[in-house]
Amino acid sequence: MSAPANIKPEVISLGCRLNIAESERMRAMLADAGDVVVVNSCAVTSEAVRQTRQAIRKARRARPDARLIVTGCAADIEREQIADMPEVDGLIANQRKLDPRAWNAPVAETPIAPTKTRAFIAVQNGCDHDCTFCVIPQGRGKSRSLSVAEALHQIELHLAQGAKEAVLTGVDLTSWGHDLPGEPKLGTLATAILAEFPDLTRVRLSSLDGIEIDEELFELFASEQRIMPHLHLSLQHGADLILKRMKRRHLRDDAVDLAMGLKARRPEITVGADLMAGFPTETDAHHAENLSIIRELGIAHGHIFPFSPRPGTPAARMPQMDRAIIKARAADLRAAVSDVRSAWLASLVGETLPILAERDGTGYAPNYARARLPEGTEAGNIVNLTVRGIEEGLLV
Repeated sequence: MSAPANIKPEVISLGCRLNIAESERMRAMLADAGDVVVVNSCAVTSEAVRQTRQAIRKARRARPDARLIVTGCAADIEREQIADMPEVDGLIANQRKLDPRAWNAPVAETPIAPTKTRAFIAVQNGCDHDCTFCVIPQGRGKSRSLSVAEALHQIELHLAQGAKEAVLTGVDLTSWGHDLPGEPKLGTLATAILAEFPDLTRVRLSSLDGIEIDEELFELFASEQRIMPHLHLSLQHGADLILKRMKRRHLRDDAVDLAMGLKARRPEITVGADLMAGFPTETDAHHAENLSIIRELGIAHGHIFPFSPRPGTPAARMPQMDRAIIKARAADLRAAVSDVRSAWLASLVGETLPILAERDGTGYAPNYARARLPEGTEAGNIVNLTVRGIEEGLLV
């Protein structure tokens, strides 16, 4: 792959934080590739696939002469449909996208894209579980972990580029270590990171399966100030019967006990969660339980997913709900999260918070509240700001 020096490759990232981390590595690996556009796709829902196809068409309109390559989960799970799109020049299998040989790039240590903000570190990939609604194991394969040494090395590279926060990501992050000698837990890795990099003031963990949070990690969340007070749970639902039909490994009370136990030790912890609306067989009563867990846990960061049947999953063979009902229930969940979030943001007025500046004039507090920054704040700096009010969902 080569082209005039003024034509730069583009990597478009869709979906999860793991995709963001992988896109950064691909962006650096393809720095000299020329007129190439890569769509790092998502297939977690039918809406995600629709957005992937939309991004492909938009990219082709913007770069008509570029070589357009699709990778990511949709490139595996929806392979034939994506390959048949006239805009697409080729596909790279999800599990090969970080292999330089798949891109005809030099085989060497993959560089990282320069950053002065947050470093997304993919310490785990794949999944060994069989939730009835999920296709991700089809696109990501079996669970596999970076060793402690490999994870530390990745963080070191990012810190050298100026990153102030390390965000640990994975498909099933709390399964990290299950495939390593001695089967260490995620708390072991977090402790190693904190010990190795005493000047790293912010370590954030992305979506966690609460039932797998080990005692060491719980204690770090509860007492270690460098672990950000932001607990995002792969919760999925608030009704026990639906959780069982999803083949999740936790029940409602497990999530409540975890969140309340951590908040009792560290009140500033803010809870986020993934929640699904309209899973097959969901009744009005189940939906009410889904709504009530938002209020009970104080879910201020909600990722709401309308259920959509995914190819080859058991849930796709269950009796399906009316799409209009699913859409309405998803709207109910979003409204409930919005109410909780508005009250939570209002409670922060008057506080002074350390904000990590992003490139777009906003930044993140430790609890993941987003703030509008004073004009001229340099990206990558952590600045202490006193909250005077809320405007358009941002602290000001």
